Amino acid sequence: MLERFLHQWGGRDDLWIFGYASLIWRPDFDFAEQRRARVHGWHRALKMWSRINRGTPECPGLVFALLSGGSCHGVVYRVPRHEVPDVVARLWLREMITGVYDPRLLRCNTDTGAVQALAFTLSRRSPNFTGELSEARYRQIFSDSCGRYGTTRDYAHQTLLSLQKHGISDATLARLLELSQTKVASDEPRA
Repeated sequence: MLERFLHQWGGRDDLWIFGYASLIWRPDFDFAEQRRARVHGWHRALKMWSRINRGTPECPGLVFALLSGGSCHGVVYRVPRHEVPDVVARLWLREMITGVYDPRLLRCNTDTGAVQALAFTLSRRSPNFTGELSEARYRQIFSDSCGRYGTTRDYAHQTLLSLQKHGISDATLARLLELSQTKVASDEPRA
């Protein structure tokens, strides 16, 4: 898949990379420029199982994915053309280790014009797509799931803080995080 993406990119221009979650607060690569961006036709969703980074096989956690439909605000990074092969190879080790994402070049609108950017999307047909989760299930995951990079809740919270730092609001994410702070009456033990 890496070779196919590099062939699709073509090597003629710098590469833009779209960050919508941890790539905002931990890109792990050098870039020449950064801009706020919005992609149409895709939205950020905490609906991908994580059995290593934010959970375990016995107690899976969650990470974000771009799912089709809606729109998503994030950040794009411009990587100079001569650095792209190294940056993308490292990014592939981080994001594509299990091959779960569908990497795509998506049109991202910025204040200074549109760019085509690499984005990591998820198919709803993927076995790692959670489908709809109840509030109780989100609370349980936020409470119990922890992997080699920490908890799902910390990951989601860090993403929200980073979005806010860039002036980006995500009401859905804020509401999900509120669930981790509250208990409903049915969760309380009965006397």
